[in-house]
Amino acid sequence: MEKIKVFIVDRQPLFRQGIRSGLSKVAGIDVVGEQGVVEEEVLPAIESSSPDVVLVDVDYPSLNGLKLCRRIKKLLASAAVIVLTPQIDDEQFFEAIKSQASAYLSKEASADEIAKVIKRCASGEHPINGGLTERPEVAKRILQQFQELSREKEIAEFTSPLTQREMEILGYMAKGYLNKQIANELDVSEQTVKNHITSILRKLNVNARTQAVVVAIKKGLVSVTKE
Repeated sequence: MEKIKVFIVDRQPLFRQGIRSGLSKVAGIDVVGEQGVVEEEVLPAIESSSPDVVLVDVDYPSLNGLKLCRRIKKLLASAAVIVLTPQIDDEQFFEAIKSQASAYLSKEASADEIAKVIKRCASGEHPINGGLTERPEVAKRILQQFQELSREKEIAEFTSPLTQREMEILGYMAKGYLNKQIANELDVSEQTVKNHITSILRKLNVNARTQAVVVAIKKGLVSVTKE
């Protein structure tokens, strides 16, 4: 089984080393790199290593980590971002959801706890959504924000456009290809395809690949032709 590639972003070298050391003992996980929170340094490093999951320090109280989270998702939409914070609060949680983070964890979490969340995120899950049931005020704010985004321009700011790779995969989905077949066509891992499809479903606001294809055809993103 292919290992989950993880990249660590944190302003504290000792913390990065501690997480790397802890995760190195977990089967199925490979830490492919680490960097501080300076965008000019970390973004090229992430792009070159192409991780499945990125751990990002929220850099409290400046929240620069959340800005970086948005940049990472634009650069590598298929990567799941896990936000790590020294101080959990509703405002951060709200911003983490807006930044398309897959999970939101305390920096006091153990390596085993972080590893479990990494594996969930790599499989396409969004553990951060479960936190909404524990934070009703945040859930209310999220609902209100979506209700207020009535104009198409505003909605576009909240939902990222599909990347070129996602458009390719969407085209194969429209032809009825299975994940393994798509992986073979694109010469990538099946897990990478799953990650891309998770991103596609989220961006098109659907729950299943069939719905995604229907929406894509209606929007003119793909066309179905006989070969």
